[in-house]
Amino acid sequence: MTVHDKLYIGGSWVAPSDPDLLLDILSPHDQSLLGSVAQAAPADVDAAVAAAREAFDHGPWPRTAPEERQEIVRRYDALRAARADEVAAAISVENGSAGWFTKAGQPFLTRQVGAYLKAAEEFGWEEVVEPSDPSVAFDTIVRREAIGVVAAVIPWNSPFSAATAKLVPALLAGNTVVLKVSPENSLSMMLLAQLWHEAGLPEGVLSVLPADRETSEYLVSHPGVDKISFTGSTRAGRRIASIAGEHLKRVGLELGGKSAALVLEDADLPAVTQGLRFGSLANNGEACILQTRILAPRSRYEEVVAAVKEMVESLKVGDPSAPDTFIGPMIRRDQQQRVIDYITLGIEEGARLVTGGPQVPEGLEKGNYVTPTVFADVDNSMRIAQEEIFGPVLAVIAYEDEDDAVRIANDSEYGLSGGVWSADPERALSVARRLRTGTVTVNGSPMSFDGPFGGYKASGVGREYGKVGLTGYVEHKSITRSR
Repeated sequence: MTVHDKLYIGGSWVAPSDPDLLLDILSPHDQSLLGSVAQAAPADVDAAVAAAREAFDHGPWPRTAPEERQEIVRRYDALRAARADEVAAAISVENGSAGWFTKAGQPFLTRQVGAYLKAAEEFGWEEVVEPSDPSVAFDTIVRREAIGVVAAVIPWNSPFSAATAKLVPALLAGNTVVLKVSPENSLSMMLLAQLWHEAGLPEGVLSVLPADRETSEYLVSHPGVDKISFTGSTRAGRRIASIAGEHLKRVGLELGGKSAALVLEDADLPAVTQGLRFGSLANNGEACILQTRILAPRSRYEEVVAAVKEMVESLKVGDPSAPDTFIGPMIRRDQQQRVIDYITLGIEEGARLVTGGPQVPEGLEKGNYVTPTVFADVDNSMRIAQEEIFGPVLAVIAYEDEDDAVRIANDSEYGLSGGVWSADPERALSVARRLRTGTVTVNGSPMSFDGPFGGYKASGVGREYGKVGLTGYVEHKSITRSR
């Protein structure tokens, strides 16, 4: 068992303001005690923001050459890669994520960092813009400067990836950061703090605070914070947006999703189901980008339902540390119950239960397990087709033709992700262009870290990854001068 009785504030391990806020972290697999970790209170937020404010206003970090900041980010990623197995295991044991998922995520973290580094190298931190009217006697210098103190708030489901998406661009741009992490990730996020510390960040540049929702709201409302970057539920995002608006803080929101996989009539079903194993059920179904609405043509509907059923039933559910486990437990008891309640709701709404159900898998009653479930005969107006369940529950929805498929896919308050499957890549691309969603994969292609990631509609505001993601952490200054 690991005990962390200190918080990482401004580059130092310090005693928390309330030592009684020591949270026991329980295994989602069997409820055994994994460790205890100090939790932040508002006084700790004050200390972290003060350190970040001092480091930004008077410290070297914002005035450090971009190349030097890039070198520290490279050093961090090298340290993380050298301990990739330890990082993967820490996330798996704490979150219940299957080991295959957390191990496969390690090279993705390197790609994520690499895309930001490439963008930073090519960014043009200061550029001279020639006038459009050659008769004017001045030109313009455009500078891209750090915003200030960033409050980065991340969820529990993919903590290292979510932290990387915010910390790396914020730091590359010269900002200082207070990273608020979920209590459930307290152990793995202390490891993250250690890695950044070893990378050599100057004093005050980074704090990592596990804390509850009330303390999180205190952080994003803090007058010393210049930008809020949040990943989480749409409901929480709306609250944060209102706070940002009230205080005129810069804000970026990466929120929920209810994405659709469009299976066109000519699609190869074995390839589709192989792709949907990952595209619809990765990380135990606890991911915002997963394609949990499967749209099937009426002419092949039962064929698609049977193929999806066979695929889901082939997946082993169990101990996330076992090498053959594909789906582990939900992170918490209340999350387990939430998913079970949605399965019960689907039955009550009249959907056909193809496989799974509300029962806990036999022999796994100690853990937060859910039986992977597939519903057929789902109408897109049903709650199980409209609301984000965040668990291994799939809804197969019939469509009449291509236009109908696009209409159903777009009939959602969300617009985060989606996929199109077809034997004709150009046809699939044509359909992808019609989807009102921020990211679309064609025939199961992996998501790019070089292009922007984010959502339409209630799925968020702003974008992460690559050059566009880096732009979200800078202010643009124009300086005109006589020629």
